[in-house]
Amino acid sequence: MQLSRKLFGTDGVRGIVNQTFNPEFAVRLAMAVATYFPPGSRVLVGKDGRIGNAAVYDAVLSALAACGSKVYDAGYAPTPAIQVAVRDLGFDYGVVITASHNPPEWTGLKVVLSDGIEAPPEVELAIEKNFFENRFRYMPWYNIRSIQRYPLVLDHYVESVKEHIDANMIAKHKPKIVVDGANSVGGITTPRILKELGAKVLTVNCDIGYPYREYEPTPTSLTDTAKIVTAVGADFGVAHDGDADRAIFIDNRGRVIPGDISAIILASYVVEKNPELPKRIVTAISTSHFLMERNAKSKGIDVVWTRVGFINIARKILELGGAIAGFEDNGGFGYPPHQLARDGGMSAALMAELIVKKKQDLASLYESIEKPTILRSKVPLPDREKGFRVVEELKNRYSHAKIIDIDGVKVITSEYAFLVRPSGTEPIMRIMVESWNAKTAEDVMNALKSEVEKLIMST
Repeated sequence: MQLSRKLFGTDGVRGIVNQTFNPEFAVRLAMAVATYFPPGSRVLVGKDGRIGNAAVYDAVLSALAACGSKVYDAGYAPTPAIQVAVRDLGFDYGVVITASHNPPEWTGLKVVLSDGIEAPPEVELAIEKNFFENRFRYMPWYNIRSIQRYPLVLDHYVESVKEHIDANMIAKHKPKIVVDGANSVGGITTPRILKELGAKVLTVNCDIGYPYREYEPTPTSLTDTAKIVTAVGADFGVAHDGDADRAIFIDNRGRVIPGDISAIILASYVVEKNPELPKRIVTAISTSHFLMERNAKSKGIDVVWTRVGFINIARKILELGGAIAGFEDNGGFGYPPHQLARDGGMSAALMAELIVKKKQDLASLYESIEKPTILRSKVPLPDREKGFRVVEELKNRYSHAKIIDIDGVKVITSEYAFLVRPSGTEPIMRIMVESWNAKTAEDVMNALKSEVEKLIMST
């Protein structure tokens, strides 16, 4: 059963700075978080490079301290760096101030538990209860702990990634890699990881500040970066989102590789690299069904579907006792031997190791994948509840077909498949259509998008 949350979406709480996410809101949310955890809990706090975070970050630190947590301030850090530090360095929980791939006017807050995995819905509901009922545990002045800077996070993260990679092999071949850090925290760590592994690294958008491109790495936003990859003769490029838990790859021919296809490339390598892992992939329902059938299941790799959100993937991997990989179609890839989290820096390091060990360029690896036509679109959604009603109507209309309804509605036929679901992070309806025939995919997308728009207006 889906738990109904009013603040938390698929990936934390998000809002527009000084509108839906102003300092007062940030303080109350942080107090609700700290009140959920026992007094004296050690919390590690970090942030991405968004300019708007200056309006809320220090307020969050103070609110956490006021309600009984011992606060350690990591400053700028990728979300996966906070996650692995919380897990490894004895913290009771973590808080990351980030809105991931959302536009620059947004910010957000996500909570990480002591195992390094994001808080599950039942924890988020308890935090929301504190928030809406004003249940805040104010500590007496003499029990408030000082806020302490904690600069070890980035070093720990870089070393934790490098532990899983053959640095000697990379240093021997010295692949040339372009890193696009989205003017955020990925620019701090991924170039360093790759350089310390022995790669030649060129950086683009790796200074922290106003983003020169959208935080979400897409073929459109990466046009200039792709040109740079080919102009300098790089082996590949890697581009992050705002908090660097995603990695979208650009091959040596300048093609931006969809996240689920790069994930298949990486997962196929992990099968060889870690033969002891259960031959299983856990992925979100938004991943292409046909892609997984042809490139995973046909090769004896089990595929387990979850709701969108890496928290669902991570917890499912724990429940099942392991996997070779967990991933989403958006470039979020988790390598379980490292941590059960999307990790853009880890993905970049794995790809560097892959191309030198297999002695294949990324373009060849990309072409080796049997790829259906996959189209993605979105429709504005004024009311998320209306989105759920649209999903129910589509389930009724396509009841004759195979349906997976763990998140939105996925309809699978012999000629095409599609997914329609309300976004958990933005006020939009997401639509994905796939087919082995390009024209079929286009026709279905045009008809389905029109159908969804009409249903939104009428429901």
